[in-house]
Amino acid sequence: MINIYENGESIDKILTRTQLENEKVNKIVEDIISDIRKNGDTALIKYAKDIDNTVLTSGNLFVSKEEIENAYKEVDEELLTSLRKAKENILNYHKKQMNDRTQIFEDGGKKVGFVLKAIEKAGVYVPGGTASYPSSVLMGVLPAIVAGVKEIIMATPCKDNYINPLTIVAANECGVTKILKVGGAQSIAALAFGTESIPKVNVITGPGNIFVTMAKKQVYGYVKIDMLAGPSEILVIADETANPKFLAADLLSQAEHDKLATAILLTTSKEIALKTKENVISQVNSLNRKEILKDSLSVNSGIIVVESLQEAFNISNKIAPEHLELCIKDAENYIDSIINAGAIFIGNYSPEPLGDYFAGPNHVLPTSGSAKYFEVLNVDTYLKKTSIINYDFCSLNEVKDDIIRLAECEGLDAHANAVKVRF
Repeated sequence: MINIYENGESIDKILTRTQLENEKVNKIVEDIISDIRKNGDTALIKYAKDIDNTVLTSGNLFVSKEEIENAYKEVDEELLTSLRKAKENILNYHKKQMNDRTQIFEDGGKKVGFVLKAIEKAGVYVPGGTASYPSSVLMGVLPAIVAGVKEIIMATPCKDNYINPLTIVAANECGVTKILKVGGAQSIAALAFGTESIPKVNVITGPGNIFVTMAKKQVYGYVKIDMLAGPSEILVIADETANPKFLAADLLSQAEHDKLATAILLTTSKEIALKTKENVISQVNSLNRKEILKDSLSVNSGIIVVESLQEAFNISNKIAPEHLELCIKDAENYIDSIINAGAIFIGNYSPEPLGDYFAGPNHVLPTSGSAKYFEVLNVDTYLKKTSIINYDFCSLNEVKDDIIRLAECEGLDAHANAVKVRF
């Protein structure tokens, strides 16, 4: 099960975690992308049959209006109400991220600034097949809606000719333009390069398995991507005031995702460590995904006893976890101590699933230590900033000699001349 370590032991494996050095997967993905670029719909249809046992044609690659109507008939009304409440929270939160689309800073005859423009076409990947992840639909699509993206194509696996109705309903509720019945690396390639039926998009977002992640890495540059997401992670920092039952439940909430998931507790209290381990063991047996939980807890997880909160913060910043919970006294006072984290959950009543489903901030977060340089999926992911420069005659005249000198020192006399000819 889960092990207890002391004095910051056993974090080397966590610090070097990555899924991006798998040559076998890289080669498979490279071949799939090449096939899609060369053969378009034909290749896409072939992969749907071979990988997902789904029969598609160029005429039914997308979910139809009739399929959307039928999906609504299969979704429980109370569940739909909860989905709509979550949608409202997430939508309102992301609206708050939108600043003025044009900002101009004026100084006499000089005007400089920028204008924000929405990316025209976005591809949003949602894991699935027979499973349903409506929260991933909300988190991927709603920021694009707020940004003003005109065309949003959602790609999700269609296993055995079936997509979970809730996934379809969530997409329709959010305003998705089209739902592509294809997942995996093949869908990423189709979105990045286009096919006869699928338009090329300009940005691809959303989490997926290792094949999806590798595909996003390989198409980056042809399109923008949000991040390279790996297995889910949670790191909890706790002191003697924390509740071991809560801590155990929160660790398990992420460990159940995948046998490669990471769940770490850093605590200043040996007693809390022992009681949390006891609660992890007792709670596992009451949960459905106990086999996955046992694997992830024994391989990539652990409880680490540290000497101080500062040591815990130092370790956390090195790990740069996807989800970080601060279950400590006066937790808000320590936010400035956290440099690297995808999302920070403050206090004993802000469990990670609150962020996954309902609070509003996005749950598509950087993993595998990439919180050191990637940021949470947000409205800016679907926007691009264009500079504006506007000088009048007098303002350019004041600086012309400086520009000419700088251009000539670089040997670029045509640059210098473009200023000279105006005077």
